[in-house]
Amino acid sequence: MKINSKFYIFLSLIVLALLLVACGNNDGEEQGDDSTTQNENDGTEVADRTLTDAMGNEVTVPAEPKRVIASYLEDYLVALGVTPVAQWSVSNGIQEYLQEYLEEVPTIPHDLPLEAVASFKPDLLIMDSASMVEGNKYAQYSKIAPTYVIGSAQNNDWRDEFKEIGKVFGEEEKVEQVLADYEEKAADAKERIQTAIGDESVAAIWLVSNTFYVVSDSLSSGDVLYNDLGLTTPNVVKEISASTEANWSEISLEKLAELDADHIFLVNSDKGNGSEMLEDPIWQNIPAVKNGNIYEYDANTSWLYTGPIANSQMIDHILSDLE
Repeated sequence: MKINSKFYIFLSLIVLALLLVACGNNDGEEQGDDSTTQNENDGTEVADRTLTDAMGNEVTVPAEPKRVIASYLEDYLVALGVTPVAQWSVSNGIQEYLQEYLEEVPTIPHDLPLEAVASFKPDLLIMDSASMVEGNKYAQYSKIAPTYVIGSAQNNDWRDEFKEIGKVFGEEEKVEQVLADYEEKAADAKERIQTAIGDESVAAIWLVSNTFYVVSDSLSSGDVLYNDLGLTTPNVVKEISASTEANWSEISLEKLAELDADHIFLVNSDKGNGSEMLEDPIWQNIPAVKNGNIYEYDANTSWLYTGPIANSQMIDHILSDLE
């Protein structure tokens, strides 16, 4: 009987020890589920990260976000191979130049109404600038999902934005590769265009609702033309750009008459509606128009946007037109 008693006591202790080990393992697994996930590519564990955004907010970014909304930043997402759960739209218009990547992605209004955002059940919101979360909006969005603000200014350098988005997704190396490829493409195009047109001046003009707009010399397509490709900037473009922070600024007919551009890239949103302003004598007397150096695009192309994909497409257009 003594032997049997000792045996049962010993057996009970072994069972208890095994139970304690099992419980410990389960606890560890449950804790890990809260902060880590398996990487789909290599099976390694990836942890949630706490990052500080442009507004100083500490944001806990999911290890691998699955349902991202990043209105007007879709160009960067696509360049990183990320498909958002909803894409930017305004007045039933979308970024047509990205649709080969986003064709099946539903749209969301550009001003991101709270109800619309919540309906997509996002696990991460990325905002372009502080102006998108003015007032109490940041707190409201944060109740829906972790909310990360990319830049503090209204217009942020696209390379800086891309790097910041890369940091959010832990894709810094991929961003550097995309940028390196872009810089190489731009440098090659710059040399080829210099050979083709030398120091002849170039402008980008947008016609919409019978009003002309000229691009800034440092933003949107102007950044590609004058900074990346080193093309000559007309004096009128320099003058208008110095007094505004807008990507595109209205240009009066008086100033249009002074535009001595040798080449014009025309984004024609009035195409199909008459485009009567293109018959105006002032337009007809611009050197580029008189010499037939007008390269027309519609608003569905990338000329009104910015980002690695938009800018790369613009370089393709410019090469095709100027060489």
